[in-house]
Amino acid sequence: MNVVQPIRDPVKIEKMKNYLKSKSERNYILFMLGISVGLRISDILKLKKEDILRSHIDIKETKTKKNKRVKIPGYIKKEIIPYAKTLADGDYLIKSRQGANRPIDRSTAYRILRDAAKHVGLTDIGTHTLRKTFGYHFYMQTKNVALLQELLNHSRPDITLRYIGINQDTLDKAMDKFRI
Repeated sequence: MNVVQPIRDPVKIEKMKNYLKSKSERNYILFMLGISVGLRISDILKLKKEDILRSHIDIKETKTKKNKRVKIPGYIKKEIIPYAKTLADGDYLIKSRQGANRPIDRSTAYRILRDAAKHVGLTDIGTHTLRKTFGYHFYMQTKNVALLQELLNHSRPDITLRYIGINQDTLDKAMDKFRI
């Protein structure tokens, strides 16, 4: 299993957004939702139109089987609502173009993200990159590991910090600044 990284560089995130939007509104929404709410790809893919027309996403997590309630940030709602209104009631948000109403599968999501990542010069990218990117930027903005740990449903803060890629580069930068 390959380890994937968050997208740390805001410029690369913007390039990914622009590339995906130029290719497909659906794929852009997949990316935006993934980096904005921190859900696993399995939970994003099962969302339907009605799930995102509210202030919160209420789901039972596929992996943990726990109920989860996540507020949809206002900035993302402005992008998702117009897209959702183009869908029929009951349609999956990230709908497959193949046949009846069903979501794209995980491997299709992976290919979409890998293609966009390649276009902007990123490696170590997979579907879990979306959730890790959310976590990394949430932590960098808030420095609240306890809150992020709760959002990601992790058991310990050290797991959360390792998960979001507070890695050797970050440790090295801290050591460069350290003085006694």
